[in-house]
Amino acid sequence: MIKTMEKTDIKSSVNEIRKDFPILNRKVNGRPLVYFDNAATSQKPSSVINEMRRYFEEYNANVHRVGHALGQEASLAYEQAREKIALFMNAKSSKEIIFTANATESVNLVAWTWGRDNIKENDEIIVSIMEHHSNFICWQQLAKEKKAILKIVDITDSYELDMQQFEQMLSDKTKLVAITSMSNVLGTINPVKKIAELTHKYGAKILVDASQSVVQMKTDVQDFDCDWLVFTGHKICGPTGIGVLYGKYDILKEMPPFMMGGGMITTVSIADSEWEMPPQRFEAGTPRISEAIGLGIAIDYINNLGVDNIRAYEEELTSYMIKQLLEIEGLTIYGPLDMEKRGATIAFSIKGIHPHDLGTLLDELGIAIRIGHHCAMPLHQRLAVDKTMRASLYFYNTFEEIDYFIQSLKKSVKIFQKFL
Repeated sequence: MIKTMEKTDIKSSVNEIRKDFPILNRKVNGRPLVYFDNAATSQKPSSVINEMRRYFEEYNANVHRVGHALGQEASLAYEQAREKIALFMNAKSSKEIIFTANATESVNLVAWTWGRDNIKENDEIIVSIMEHHSNFICWQQLAKEKKAILKIVDITDSYELDMQQFEQMLSDKTKLVAITSMSNVLGTINPVKKIAELTHKYGAKILVDASQSVVQMKTDVQDFDCDWLVFTGHKICGPTGIGVLYGKYDILKEMPPFMMGGGMITTVSIADSEWEMPPQRFEAGTPRISEAIGLGIAIDYINNLGVDNIRAYEEELTSYMIKQLLEIEGLTIYGPLDMEKRGATIAFSIKGIHPHDLGTLLDELGIAIRIGHHCAMPLHQRLAVDKTMRASLYFYNTFEEIDYFIQSLKKSVKIFQKFL
C-alpha cells in the first residue's frame, strides 16, 4: 500500500499505484489491458480483495445481536465501515448512512418511502436532462402515479446545466429536485451547493446522485446541505453489490421502511410491528456484510491517496486526452472543455463511424471503452445522437495509455474511412 502523498506524487508514483490493482497486469487479445471504462466500474485494489477474503476465511458471521467472537468481529467491521463513510462524506453521524445494493436502490428507497408519502397531485419534481436512468425513471414513474408534474432542466450550448432555466422552474409547487453532481456522459460538474440553496428557498428537498463525482472531488454533505446523497461502491474501488444512501437524520426518522424483515424491527406481535430507528430501519434482512467491509477498505485507500490529489492528476490526464482527441477529423466531444467544469469522463462520436464498430476494433487492441447510451437515453435524444463512445479515466491510468489509445483510435478511424 502506498503512503499518503503530496499533490504531485500520484503522477510520479502511478506505476507503484498500479501494482495495487492486480487486474491491470492482464492482457486482452494479447495486448496489455488499457482500461478506460472507469465511469461504469472501477478496478479494485488488493487491500479490498484481501480484506473481503479475510472476512470469509477468518470472521465470517452475521452481524448485530450476537454474543460469539466471530459475530462481534463482523459487527465491528461492518459498523466501522459505516463510520468511515460518514467521515468521508462529513455526515453529522453514522446514523445518517444507510447501506443499499447500489445507487439505484438508494434512489428507489427515497422514491418509495418519502416520495410516496409526500408527493401529491400537481406537485412538481425537477430533474435534469443529463440524469442517469437511475435518477430519472424513479421520478418519472412517481410523477405519473401521483399525477404530479415532472420538469426537466436542459443543458446550455456549452453542455452545462441551464441554471437560469432551473431558477425559473422553481416554485412553491416544487417538492423535490433530483440532480447528478457529475454527468456520467458529459462529465459536467453541477453546482450542487447552489442548487440546494435555491431549492430550499422554496421548502423543497434535494437528492444528489454523486456516483460519478465521489472519487473525483470532495463530497461534503453538510457543505452541500443536500437532504439525500447517493453513490455506488463499485465506482470508488469498492466491490459491486454495495451502495450508500446518506440522508439528514431528521428526514430519515420520518420515512417509513423500504423493505420488511429481520433486523429492522424492535418488536413484532400478531397484531402489529414496530420499526427500528435509522439506519437499521432501512437494512432489512442479513445486510451486505462483506461488501460493506470492502467498501470501508476502499475508502481507506482513497483517503490515503487524497481526493484532491486524485482530482489534480485526473485533470491533467483528461486535459491531455481531450487535446489529442480534438485533432481527429470528424470527432465531436460532448461535454465542457473547461477542466474546472468537468470530470474525467469523455463522450465522443466520429462522423460516419458507428460506435460499436470502433469499440470492437479497439477491444481487439486491448483497449476497453464504453459504447452506447450509457443509461442516459434522454440526454442522447437531446444531443441528437443515438450512441456515443466514452473513455473514462482514473488515477491508475497513465499518459502512456492515452498515447496508445490515441494512436490506436487514429489507425482504426483510417481503416473505417476507407469504406466511407
